[in-house]
Amino acid sequence: MARRAETIELAVLGLLHESPMHGYELRKRLNLMLGWGRVLSYGSLYPALKKMLRKHLIEEAAQSVTPVTRRPRIVYQLTPAGEREFTQLMSEVGPMAWEDDNFDIRFAFFGRTDMEIRLRVLEGRRSRLQERLDRVQRELAMTQKEVDSYARELQRHGVESVEREVRWLSSLIDAERNPKPVIDEQAAGRGDLGDDDGVRDEAHVSRTAQSSQENE
Repeated sequence: MARRAETIELAVLGLLHESPMHGYELRKRLNLMLGWGRVLSYGSLYPALKKMLRKHLIEEAAQSVTPVTRRPRIVYQLTPAGEREFTQLMSEVGPMAWEDDNFDIRFAFFGRTDMEIRLRVLEGRRSRLQERLDRVQRELAMTQKEVDSYARELQRHGVESVEREVRWLSSLIDAERNPKPVIDEQAAGRGDLGDDDGVRDEAHVSRTAQSSQENE
């Protein structure tokens, strides 16, 4: 439960770092981030918000009225302490950063971290999954004859899922280490115009030469 509470706190800090939100909007955005397998209830969100209020990480900014019910909703926003806490949490690169509960949230806010931190988190996550994959493959080899076809299929599905994520992480790491150069569209446009000017100049020279020959 403690880990889940920490995950919710990090996610709330990250979302409020974007803009103030009321509880309903926070829950909707959190469920999108956490995925269908980890639906967040109001019973989990509001205790987390109250705890963050007591720690002065967030504050009640105002009340918004919904157009349907006309009931006021409390809008939450980050305090300076909350901004510092979010920055501190996003800079941590220990094992907690690449565990299942935290990695998705950390990844969702990668745009606000340095490349070095992103790389360390991605590499840590890949190493953790590779260890898990090696262990599962060893267990699968030992129990292959002891389980029925459905259990084997489930194990195979689990192995393939981890393998896909390892490949995905490897591609992300490669992209971080070798970023694609940003194309200057304006410069590219000027280059195209230059080529067109060259073609027009060649055509003009050709027509001039042809005209001279005809006059002769």
